[in-house]
Amino acid sequence: MVRQHRNDLYVRWSRGPATDLRDSGTGRSRDSLTGIPLPGLSANSMVVEPWWGDRPLRLWVARRLYDYLHLRELRGPGVRPWLLTGVEAGRGPDNEPLVHCRQPVAWIDGRALDDARTLVESQNSAEWGPLDRRG
Repeated sequence: MVRQHRNDLYVRWSRGPATDLRDSGTGRSRDSLTGIPLPGLSANSMVVEPWWGDRPLRLWVARRLYDYLHLRELRGPGVRPWLLTGVEAGRGPDNEPLVHCRQPVAWIDGRALDDARTLVESQNSAEWGPLDRRG
């Protein structure tokens, strides 16, 4: 799927497209620090950057998922990752893409998240971990 959508595939952690797209059709997020509405869905690109070269696509995808595994626990029941195609509408307060959703694509299965954790942790990098502000 990442190979098929070379420049417009994103992953979002939420309760899903039915919730996120209910009011505006293309989606809006809210800044969790200030409550300010944002002009798109806070998401992360799955696009493989040219500097990645011929390294394994599987590791690229794994690290993109691993970055935000903590959101399942932090944001409560029903929060999980899903893929969407979209167009960037701006940048959020953490420099993340804010995306207008063109189309929800798929939920990401829990087994894929387990595989991502295993693969990233098998790299044994003491300098790298998830983007969790709690600790």
